[in-house]
Amino acid sequence: MTLWSKIVTTMANHPERLKVVRTLLESGLAIRHSRIYLNEIEVPVVKIARVARVDRRTVGETIKSIESKPELKSLFEKLGSAGVSLKNVAHDLGLGTVEILVENPSKPGIISGASTLLTKAGISIRQALVDDPDLVPEPKLVLIADRPVPGDLVTKLREIPGVTRVSLY
Repeated sequence: MTLWSKIVTTMANHPERLKVVRTLLESGLAIRHSRIYLNEIEVPVVKIARVARVDRRTVGETIKSIESKPELKSLFEKLGSAGVSLKNVAHDLGLGTVEILVENPSKPGIISGASTLLTKAGISIRQALVDDPDLVPEPKLVLIADRPVPGDLVTKLREIPGVTRVSLY
């Protein structure tokens, strides 16, 4: 059972709390001493509620629920931001973005296959962002390239065993 499955099971009777958990995970937000942090910056509960589209009390109840489960508490206490992501500004910087979805994210060779194809095309990878398959229901690989990626590479990327979808931005 993946960690995400355990989280879903824990929050099964509270779909609003699951929305809060998803927001926390996607943002790399930690919970320490009943407070939410982006690395060392405290984030107000009301801001999380607004993003998750829930009441602020739901965020508080979600925090209590997480802190009452040792496995979840340990995970959320140690979460941190993965750093600067160029994904949303790549186009503005003249960079290319490749988004890859796969049928089995645990299958080895996806990253190496994609990087090999880009290398053969003379394209350097500036950044690789990979969602953890245990924490994200639909994980994806996002590669930020040093220049726009030509459309003819999409076909080659789709030929990597296990790849189900490739998008260029």
